[in-house]
Amino acid sequence: MADTAPTTSAPRVDYRTEPSQYRHWSLAADGAIARLSLDIAEEGGIRPGYKLKLNSYDLGVDIELHDALNRLRFEHPAVQAVIVTSGKDRIFCSGANIFMLGLSSHAWKVNFCKFTNETRNGIEDSSRHEGLKFLAAVNGACAGGGYELALACDEIVLVDDRSSSVSLPEVPLLGVLPGTGGLTRVTDKRKVRHDLADIFCTSVEGVRGQRAVDWRLVDAVAKPAQFGAVVQERAAKLGTAGGRSTAPKGIVLPRIEREDTADGIAYEHVQVAIDRARRTATLTVKAPTGAQPTDIAGIEAAGAAWWPLAMGRQLDDAILNLRTNELDIGTWLLKTEGDAAAVLAADAAIVAHQAHWLVRQTLGLLRRTFARLDVSSRTLFALIESGSCFAGMLAELAFAADRAYMLALPDELEKAPRITLDEFNFGLLPLVTDQSRLQRRFYEESAPLEAARAAAGKPLDADAALALGLVTAAPDDIDWGDEIRIALEERAAMSPDALTGLEANLRFASKENMVTRVFGRLSAWQNWIFQRPNAVGEKGALKLYGKGEKTAFDFNRV
Repeated sequence: MADTAPTTSAPRVDYRTEPSQYRHWSLAADGAIARLSLDIAEEGGIRPGYKLKLNSYDLGVDIELHDALNRLRFEHPAVQAVIVTSGKDRIFCSGANIFMLGLSSHAWKVNFCKFTNETRNGIEDSSRHEGLKFLAAVNGACAGGGYELALACDEIVLVDDRSSSVSLPEVPLLGVLPGTGGLTRVTDKRKVRHDLADIFCTSVEGVRGQRAVDWRLVDAVAKPAQFGAVVQERAAKLGTAGGRSTAPKGIVLPRIEREDTADGIAYEHVQVAIDRARRTATLTVKAPTGAQPTDIAGIEAAGAAWWPLAMGRQLDDAILNLRTNELDIGTWLLKTEGDAAAVLAADAAIVAHQAHWLVRQTLGLLRRTFARLDVSSRTLFALIESGSCFAGMLAELAFAADRAYMLALPDELEKAPRITLDEFNFGLLPLVTDQSRLQRRFYEESAPLEAARAAAGKPLDADAALALGLVTAAPDDIDWGDEIRIALEERAAMSPDALTGLEANLRFASKENMVTRVFGRLSAWQNWIFQRPNAVGEKGALKLYGKGEKTAFDFNRV
């Protein structure tokens, strides 16, 4: 579950971009409908050594898509529906670039697929929570990851030109599986009958025309002459029914400013410090300072500088940066710093105005950012110390952690740390399981949840937090240093592979939905099939793709 570049000497990946820098996507908004057109530059790969032929994509293409989605959310609040289509003739998208995958390390492949999954999950998240609807206008051949992009949309319209089809050909062509939720969405979302899905996923040629509708692979087909009108009409109808909170004018998302050093990243509201000897990264999220807006006029005036939005964007960038560029840093220490009252005040403003479009979009960004923590293959330890502000939304950092350590000091000391709960801890930032982190923590048992809710608004010291089950341990100041040191040393000595499996199983216990199945199956697929000789061996299907050589499979089933 860790990101890496295809070679250890490759440049660091930067997830920051903006429309004037796009090489592969174009975004145009016209009233209530926007159009995202994919026209991939063949020579525009994020790494050298391959061409992005047939509108195939790599990580750089999806970085642009992630940015475009955020600009639709914040800069174009009048948009109700988005048409996702291709700028090329007769080809929608052929999926992930196979030559890129053949050149990449295992970790790069794993996390390339993880990021594409998160981006497509984000499309569905915006549709579900914010009412922004998506229609895939499939105007040509649509294969593999291209069809997975279409599957993330609310509706799929396929051009009926006797040649365009949808397909998931990874099994017969490459000896692997669709890695961006394809199989799961075919069954769980589109409810394609399993025997038909079996035929579909083992056929190279795919399905086209009315059969694609009959099998539920697409929602409608249209002849080329009527295709544009059908797409426009269905998109308008989708958007009207979506119920997005709209506004005539959005806010501009400026470039995220940061200072990179050899062992850290500094943002305005987030600090990352890397200890390479201990293989740890400390992420410190800072509370807002100075006067903060409490009404809509003030929030709109603050725009992208509004603390919840600015902090959320910076935290998201930090998570992606660490996941991609710092493979050996296996443990993330989550800290907070500042005035807890300021965090709670920001929370109160969000709760009071969450129906407003900008607040709603900010809440969505925070929800997706915190969910990115949950699926990161890193050990997460929260350290609640003097000067911390684990309150409200920032307390979610502690509840996202695999363990939370809280310093126990006498109550009379002003520097004794506290945890304070509010509405953010009871469902406003759910996991991908649709549970709050406290529900996950207590297996939805009523007694501990009711006790936690009864304590909302009260600054809880270490003893109280420990009694409520909100923290793992509460060492005093004498034992604190040794206990944390020993915990980190023990963790660093364990197998990263075993820890990844352990953490994922414990974080996502007892409740499943389509998204958890997507991530669970992704892990099983990539950490098994993508390392087997049948896929990546010298005669494996992925290695020999496009070379004209015959794959030599090991036919033992295991």
